Amino acid sequence: MDSGVLTAGMSEMECRLGRVVAVVGARVSGHLQADLDPEIMEAIQVGGLLKICTRVSTVYGMVSALRLSDQNVRDDPVCMVDIDLLGEVLIPTVEEGRAEPGRGASEHTAVAEFRRGVSIYPGLGAGIHALTSSDLALVYAQPQSSSFTIGAVYHDPSIPARVATDRLLGKHFAILGTTGSGKSCAVALMLRSILENYPNGHVVLLDPHNEYAHAFGGVAELIDTSNLELPYWMMNFEELAATFVSRDGSDRQAEAEILKEAVLQARRRFLGEDADASFVSVDTPVPFRMSQAERIILDMMGKLDKVDSARPYLRLVARMQALQNDRRFAFLFSGLVVRDSMTDVLSRLLRMPVAGRPVTVFDLSGVPSEIVEVVVSLMCRTIFDFAVWSRRATAVPVLLVCEEAHRYVPQDERRGFEPTRRAIARIAKEGRKYGVSLCLVSQRPSELSTTILSQCNTLFSLRLTNDHDKAFVQAALPEAAGGLVAALPTLQSQEAVVVGDGVSLPMRIRFRDLDEAHRPQSATAAFSASWAEDCGSGGDRAQVRETVENWRRQQMFCAGFTLSAARRERQGALA
Repeated sequence: MDSGVLTAGMSEMECRLGRVVAVVGARVSGHLQADLDPEIMEAIQVGGLLKICTRVSTVYGMVSALRLSDQNVRDDPVCMVDIDLLGEVLIPTVEEGRAEPGRGASEHTAVAEFRRGVSIYPGLGAGIHALTSSDLALVYAQPQSSSFTIGAVYHDPSIPARVATDRLLGKHFAILGTTGSGKSCAVALMLRSILENYPNGHVVLLDPHNEYAHAFGGVAELIDTSNLELPYWMMNFEELAATFVSRDGSDRQAEAEILKEAVLQARRRFLGEDADASFVSVDTPVPFRMSQAERIILDMMGKLDKVDSARPYLRLVARMQALQNDRRFAFLFSGLVVRDSMTDVLSRLLRMPVAGRPVTVFDLSGVPSEIVEVVVSLMCRTIFDFAVWSRRATAVPVLLVCEEAHRYVPQDERRGFEPTRRAIARIAKEGRKYGVSLCLVSQRPSELSTTILSQCNTLFSLRLTNDHDKAFVQAALPEAAGGLVAALPTLQSQEAVVVGDGVSLPMRIRFRDLDEAHRPQSATAAFSASWAEDCGSGGDRAQVRETVENWRRQQMFCAGFTLSAARRERQGALA
């Protein structure tokens, strides 16, 4: 029998489980009847739902604890249950002022609606009952607003688990779970479920491990370093400094000041001598030529009185030239001619128009490690700034999905890139006003910034085994969902605990199956199958040579085919 659900043909009176003996705030304690059927007793589990009838409503709560009382009846301990109250269903005639005292909600046939919060608390001695299937259907009823289905309620697989679209996206959400718990599949499933209903959506997914290209296929615009155009001049000064200025040393501050003046002058000169450049600052996304910035720096160096002071100027120019000659940074310096391509870059990134591809999968695996956080900062900041400066009447909402979010917004403020952290924090705090939604995905929630995670009003927590992660999630969950935290280490793959505004009440769910063709490429390597035979038994070491060649030529292998970076670059230019 499902936890807390009456078996077919069993009446509520036959399944009265016990009575209320204490009410403390939103928590109720009760004595369970000593003569309960063992099957029913076994079905009462932590995380299950029970109900209590009052004079004007039926109150629903979640089992948070089961224990034996010190009080004995006929030398047998009394079984106790603690219930955290979640919501209620008012008797419809009560709202019309025609309720009759003493009548239960089951005696009325009028339409009832579950709502969060409790207006009338149960009294001492009130009966505690198991739920019927109709109760579960009422509690987990489809929201009146737009919603989508992601799976089934754990307690009754016949009841779909629905998520309210606007409440989920409008107030941010997070998907948390340890490696192997099905986190990546959950992300792919949720995004596909949303886009099945809304094919003209706008989703930007930051993919640090090249997992999701396979999951979305033809409905995604796949961007990596071979076809990415992200001009250096779109960076603000902090991002430019992180890219070109020395990371440490006595000359760092001097280099930053020199770069700031050179970039400001270069931006203004790009507009022309006759143009009004009064609005241009060092952060304004106006194009500038790198060669011109270098000439300005050398001109500034030529005015020095002492030759010894030239070192920061020379180091800065050398760094700028080195990055332009490094093919790994080609996406920043694409093209010989600098042009104002910002409209084209944003149109492609944000999918405007959608053109049948509502998802932008941004593969970060090929971005050089020393600049990856600068690129993420630029992406996040640009998305938010675009929303801020869009006309409200025509603005298009955008969902930003951050995989491995703990890398960009760590709990320890000394780690990570501060501009990235600030950009994501700004989206978390203000994005709702401008139509920018945030999804944080992480396998280490305890390393995430609590300030930013607290802005996510819906949490999907898959299996978590680390004590620090469990404690962190428990602190983030509402008190009424405390009973579900105990289940986190025992959740199976495809199972999750969901709490927040996106669902009617905290619940344990099982995600629906995802087609093999739509699953991310994040499966664990099959060691037993691979190690069963010698891959180099022929003695030619062909596989090693092929890998070395790919490594040297920056050649990618993905989804069963190989494509050189040069060829992909040409294809991207033609597209």
